[in-house]
Amino acid sequence: MSSVRLVRNPRLTQQVDYAYAAVADAPVRNIWVAGACPLDLDGDTVAAGDYVAQTHQVMRNLVISLEEVGASLTDVAKTTVYVASSRQADLVAAWEVYREYMGEHDVPSTLLGVTVLGYDDQLVEVEAVAVLPAADG
Repeated sequence: MSSVRLVRNPRLTQQVDYAYAAVADAPVRNIWVAGACPLDLDGDTVAAGDYVAQTHQVMRNLVISLEEVGASLTDVAKTTVYVASSRQADLVAAWEVYREYMGEHDVPSTLLGVTVLGYDDQLVEVEAVAVLPAADG
């Protein structure tokens, strides 16, 4: 069972596919995940020019990063999705792949169009904050 409880507010539009807030009641272990990038094992950016394919790689890399600390996507409390484009259609293409991976766990998220990302040919990056029950100490 996840430590994250998603909160929706009926006084705000329900026409969005994300919760407006997430709550993690103490005691919890916080996990900050560096922005997942569309890099393969050799450090090369995959699928230059392809927002959809890069988002799939980003999400696979995010899952692997979470698994390393014993977490999964359902433990994520907040994400930020960066898309290197000023075209809304490109942001939507990346968002649709992101939502595919997140499924019913529609955490609070910010979707941003940015000018450039850090790696050559990089179009998408997703950073996340996750929480797990606190480890017995």
